[in-house]
Amino acid sequence: MRKITILLCLTVSFYCFSQNKEVLYNFTPQPQSLLLNPGADVKYKWFVGVPLLSGISANVGSTGFDAYSLFANDGVDFTTKVKNVLASTSRNDYVTANQQLEIFTAGFRVGGEESKSYVSFGMYQEFDSFIYIPKDLAILSLYGNKDYIGKSFDLGDLSAKAEVLSVFHVGFNKQLNEKLILGIRGKIYSSIFNATSTHNSGYFYTAQGSNLIYNQVIKSNLQLNTSGGAKYLDENYEGDLATDLRDDIPKKAFLGGNLGLGLDLGLTYYPEKNIQITASLVDIGFISHTKDVVDYTFKGDYTFKGVLTNFNQDGTVDNAYQDFKDAIPFDTIYNKFKTQRPLKFYSSFQYSFEEERQTECNCETDEDSWYRSAVGAQFFAMSTPRAPMMALTAYYRRRLLQGLQMKATYTIDSYSYSNVGLGLTTKIGVVNFYAMADNLLAYRDVSKANALTFQIGFNIISGGSSK
Repeated sequence: MRKITILLCLTVSFYCFSQNKEVLYNFTPQPQSLLLNPGADVKYKWFVGVPLLSGISANVGSTGFDAYSLFANDGVDFTTKVKNVLASTSRNDYVTANQQLEIFTAGFRVGGEESKSYVSFGMYQEFDSFIYIPKDLAILSLYGNKDYIGKSFDLGDLSAKAEVLSVFHVGFNKQLNEKLILGIRGKIYSSIFNATSTHNSGYFYTAQGSNLIYNQVIKSNLQLNTSGGAKYLDENYEGDLATDLRDDIPKKAFLGGNLGLGLDLGLTYYPEKNIQITASLVDIGFISHTKDVVDYTFKGDYTFKGVLTNFNQDGTVDNAYQDFKDAIPFDTIYNKFKTQRPLKFYSSFQYSFEEERQTECNCETDEDSWYRSAVGAQFFAMSTPRAPMMALTAYYRRRLLQGLQMKATYTIDSYSYSNVGLGLTTKIGVVNFYAMADNLLAYRDVSKANALTFQIGFNIISGGSSK
């Protein structure tokens, strides 16, 4: 049981995702860049994503350790590896998860060929997760409390959330003048499943009294809120899981789940023709969980005095364990709750150079001139239950050939100081294909990587973006 607990607390970390899409952000040849900044400077006449293939993305990462630390075939005992990982991590190390699959997407100019207004819309499925490493609980599970007399184990280390949802969105983008473009995107969230446990508190404390008597104090304020999975969590559930999920997920995805509202805001500003500043706020929103809600609580206070130091069911004496269960009951309640979407902030500064005239390339753009190359910097921040997650990126963009553009990035974040990424987008006729990945240096041995990312997709695009 102890090994299983540690695996749940730690090894799940490697199979999780982060939400920063530094290669895609402001890579405006791609329509998907509008999802990161509704005010992006795009030049398409119209675009249509290939259903289910226009946007497929997944990132995998963890702070504090990698898969090699736990599973290397090096002759080191697994328990020793776990102890080493615990020693190298803190309660502020975390793992996050974000996966997206575009179901459909499209966009078009409104108001005629010369219009500077643009509408885009679509639907995507998303998986979000955030887990802090519960270090104190992992230590207690691995070592017990015998060697930690006088230490207060913080139950608030337990902080995690996960959600599967679908998002319907409509965005409007307008160029107000030669310098400023503004954008807004409205969203309707339909939560398929949610599990949130982020406001926990309490402690477990053992002190040595007189005559070898130990005082153990537990103060617990733990709660797990769930929605969308009540019937599957019921201990009396006897249905066919695969069949029921196949029936339930489409219904909840198409506005049959717990609903919420969201908003994205963005802008692009040109203080000079070749200098660009962008900023966006993504997922200013909430979801109200009122359907299929089940909450689990573990709340109460308990004090035990005796010779027992390893507090577990098998090692208790007399009626101590029953007294503990009576004092801190495991209850099930059915209260509605709300969750905030993880708020993301992007910004960038870009300097473009190697200006060329439109007649030199016969490009599909409505501009008189365009720039072959650009360099810039980006900043990313995302809200979390504790401190914001942040990243800083430097990048270089270049139009390699007609219909072929690239973006190379170098990112410093909590996962790595050597994150090199690359994105390529090509357009042959009206068919667009793109591929992006970061942490390319880690592909030499992915087991030692703290983060890996990829994103691919196909679109049909009329017109193009030159910036």
